[in-house]
Amino acid sequence: MPAKLNQKDYARLSECITGEFGIKMSDKKRVMLESKLQKRAKELGYPNLSVYIDYFFSEKGMEEEIIHMIEIFTTYTTDFFREDAHYEYLMKTLLPDLCPNGKRKNLKFWSAGCSSGEEPYSLAMVLAEYRARNPLTDFLVYGTDISARMLKTAHQAMYKEDRIHNIPLELKTKYFLRSTNREDKKAKIVPELREKVIFSRLNLIDEYYPTPFVFDAVFCRNVLIYYDRRMQEKIILKLCSRIKKEGYLFLGHSESIAGLNLPLKHIQPAVFMKS
Repeated sequence: MPAKLNQKDYARLSECITGEFGIKMSDKKRVMLESKLQKRAKELGYPNLSVYIDYFFSEKGMEEEIIHMIEIFTTYTTDFFREDAHYEYLMKTLLPDLCPNGKRKNLKFWSAGCSSGEEPYSLAMVLAEYRARNPLTDFLVYGTDISARMLKTAHQAMYKEDRIHNIPLELKTKYFLRSTNREDKKAKIVPELREKVIFSRLNLIDEYYPTPFVFDAVFCRNVLIYYDRRMQEKIILKLCSRIKKEGYLFLGHSESIAGLNLPLKHIQPAVFMKS
C-alpha cells in the first residue's frame, strides 16, 4: 500500500480536520497522519490510501470514520494529579475561599478534555477530602471529552496499578478497590466517588456548550495546544460563559492566553478568575 497521501487528498483531509475539530494542521503532522491512516485503511481492507480517503468522504464514511479521525489527532496523555501544584492550590486556597465557614455550598467543577478520567477523579478526591473536614460542602465533577473511547474508560473507572503509583497511599486506600484477580493488577474507583462524577461527550469547537451547570471552576489543561490562537480565544470565551462570576479557569502550565481578549484576571501560574 502506498504510504503517501497525494496533495489533493491531504488538502481535503486538512480542511475537514480543521473544520470539524478546529485542530491546526502542519506539515509536521503529515507523516503521522499518513502512517495512522495507512494502518486504518489496512484494517478495513482498502488497497491504498486514495481508496480509503474516497470512502472517508462518502456519506457512510463521514458517519462511521470521523470518530477514528479524532483518535488519530488527539494525544491522550494524562495522569492522576498531573501538574499537582493546581491541586495543592485548590485544597489550601481556592476551596476555603469558595466555601466561607458556616455556609452550605454545593460546588460544581468541570474537567473539559477529561480524556480517560484521571483528572476528574483527581478533582473528586480533593473535593471529597475537603468535604470530610467541611460537612456543609458537597460537590459534583463534570467530565467531557470528544473521544467516545476515552469516555468509556472514564466511565469504567478501572485503571492499571502502575497508573495510580503516584497517588498517596492514604488516598489509594480510601478511593480505590483492588481487583479480586491479583493477576489482573488493576484498581477501580470506589462507588461513592464514582457517583460524584458524570461524563458526557463534547466537542470544544461546537458553537454552544450544553452543559447542565454553571461552574465554580473549569479545568481545561493541555487541550488548547491543539488549536490556533483564534480558536483558543473562542473556546476560552465559551468556557467563561459556563463559569460563575469570580469563578476560576485552570489551564496547563505550558499554555498562554497573552494577547487574547478575555474576561479573566491572572491569579497565579495557569490559574485565572472570571471578572
